Amino acid sequence: MSTVPSLTLDNGVEIPQLGLGVWQVPDEIAADVVTTAFEAGYRHIDTAAAYGNEPGVGRAIAAAGIPRDELFITTKLQNDDQGFESTLKAFDASVQRLGLEYVDLYLIHWQCLKKDKYVETWKAFEQLYADKRIRAIGVSNFHEPALRRIFEETTIRPAVNQIELHPALPQDELRAFNAENDIVTESWSPLASGELLENAALKTLGEKHGKTPAQVMIRWHLQLGNVVIPKSKTASRIRENIEVFDFRLDNDDMAAIADLETGVRTGGDPDTLG
Repeated sequence: MSTVPSLTLDNGVEIPQLGLGVWQVPDEIAADVVTTAFEAGYRHIDTAAAYGNEPGVGRAIAAAGIPRDELFITTKLQNDDQGFESTLKAFDASVQRLGLEYVDLYLIHWQCLKKDKYVETWKAFEQLYADKRIRAIGVSNFHEPALRRIFEETTIRPAVNQIELHPALPQDELRAFNAENDIVTESWSPLASGELLENAALKTLGEKHGKTPAQVMIRWHLQLGNVVIPKSKTASRIRENIEVFDFRLDNDDMAAIADLETGVRTGGDPDTLG
């Protein structure tokens, strides 16, 4: 079983650098999927209210018998629940579905510029953090202008910014901005929704290291200093994705992966979505 290293957030909380994402995992199988991940050594699970599988994740947690302080559970606020009072109610509903007293990380799922509620939403996050119901608060799919506005109009800076990030979309500028402001970058769609699994350069690197293209990409994320949350419903791939701590990419490998940048997204554009 692999041991996953942790990164330290700006408030001292440790986050496992590799976790399991459960986007598009139906609730009826979520418990089995998360249980497989726990058995493989994962302790970090990333869900969201919008995924509709918080109950299944909660069932796996309840059945696992793993001490709560050994787990790192992330969930996210749905776009329609942005706003101060609505955020507090939505958080109550999420922890109830998860069967937990607290979550380790709570994220605003999208900046939703048209709604223009993310600042008041963040103030509700600060309240929940002060009440010790969340160990760390962060955002997802936020760009620099919205982050700067949070800096200027609220008290606490986000500990994490979870963004679409993969070799075709390395997000160098946003990662640098996050780092300058003590925000950990977390990668969603880290395998580009599978679109790079047949890439010739990644296959060559996989052959060099005796690994799959997916494992090469996950290793790339880790060496960039990102938290990475590959998703899968398949037991063999869940186990494969965590077996990435027994090799290291060299400078030439990292440069070859850098050449794969195209700027193409597999998901929505945060500046227009919501």
